[in-house]
Amino acid sequence: MYVSSPIPHKKARIEIIPLIDIMFFLLASFMMVSLSQVHLKGIKVNLPSGVSGETQTKREYVSVSVDKDGHYFFDKDEVGDDELLNRLRTAHQSAPDAKVFLRGDRDSAHLNVAHALDIIRSSGYYKVSFEIKSESLKGVPGPR
Repeated sequence: MYVSSPIPHKKARIEIIPLIDIMFFLLASFMMVSLSQVHLKGIKVNLPSGVSGETQTKREYVSVSVDKDGHYFFDKDEVGDDELLNRLRTAHQSAPDAKVFLRGDRDSAHLNVAHALDIIRSSGYYKVSFEIKSESLKGVPGPR
């Protein structure tokens, strides 16, 4: 014979609404942290200053740098003329709409920067931005 207990028996429940709130908070926190990270691709050069500089936020870009001695850099790798052209052509095939930022050291010769621009255009990119250090955004890292 089965006799029931006088104490009411409740089944355990897992409340899921507080868990959903926590997951949304974590998702938003990780998104904000990942958006605030700056991805620098180029080498450190002494950029000239300008008043009309704007900060670029799009991450898909190619950085070509010319240092004061006339050496060319693709992202952070030092390359020669032919290697720079080959890497730019490869980048153009994989991402034809990527932005190209040309960084010329303030003390580099104009001829070296013009030659780098010629190499960039012969690889298929025709929209090239010159990277400068904005007077209003001094101290803020990232492409401008």
